[in-house]
Amino acid sequence: MRLPKFEYLDPKTIEEACSLLSQHGDKARLIAGGTDLLIIMKHKEVTPEYLVGLKGIPNLDSIDADAEGVRIGALATLRSIGDSAVVRERFPFLADIAGKMATHQIRNMGTIGGNICNAAPSADTAPSLICLGAKAKIVGPKKERIVAVEEFFTGPGETVLKAGEMLTEIQVPNQPAHTGGAYLRLTRLSVDLAVVGVAALVTLEGKGGLCKEARIALGAVAPTPIRAKKAEGVITGKKIENGLIEEAAQIASEEARPITDVRGSAPYRTDIVRVLTKRAIRQALEQAK
Repeated sequence: MRLPKFEYLDPKTIEEACSLLSQHGDKARLIAGGTDLLIIMKHKEVTPEYLVGLKGIPNLDSIDADAEGVRIGALATLRSIGDSAVVRERFPFLADIAGKMATHQIRNMGTIGGNICNAAPSADTAPSLICLGAKAKIVGPKKERIVAVEEFFTGPGETVLKAGEMLTEIQVPNQPAHTGGAYLRLTRLSVDLAVVGVAALVTLEGKGGLCKEARIALGAVAPTPIRAKKAEGVITGKKIENGLIEEAAQIASEEARPITDVRGSAPYRTDIVRVLTKRAIRQALEQAK
């Protein structure tokens, strides 16, 4: 199966890349690792006349830390995020999933920017980033803007990116003391897409105290990754115990809006949300202590 013909453009700056996107409009697509784009091009699902490469732009693959958090360049590979000492120290469950997604070959090529911009409802990094309150830095021909990752997705394969814009950076803020997180997923095979993914983040008021803040994000059970805000409210402001965990998990499953497809039925996915939410909250709680 061959790729359709295209012209490869190799900008050296973000500004040049944005200019090329504006110039060629719908005829152009950005390419980072290419692990998703090249496949759908071979299947003729998209046939861009121009591919705008990003590899020649300096520092788009950097991972930098400061007093406020960690900035992850859009071209940082999943492997580099999984191997990053600073990501492992500050956000271990994000590093963990980045280091386990797909195959070794995909992790070596696939980028966090590609995983987010592909906007698949099952994107594994999205629920964790949403729970962490991460933000996306978007640069366009005339200005740049910051958008919460939670608000970045507008539908399957669709994002808030406008013509000529590109994602350049994911900004992940440091978390308060006594915060723990977890991301769990169910797949048919270890290298497969998630049938269901659940991330949970818990911040306690002191070791073993009341839950000061809780975030629960669900993947692959709605048109976009979503927050289970009603479930979060069940445990926020209370001492998290088994009964509350069970209640929160049940409500999270009711907030899910899954479809039936080849990877699982809607009722099956709904039940898996309940199971994974319980486990994710318990793991996050243990880490927070």
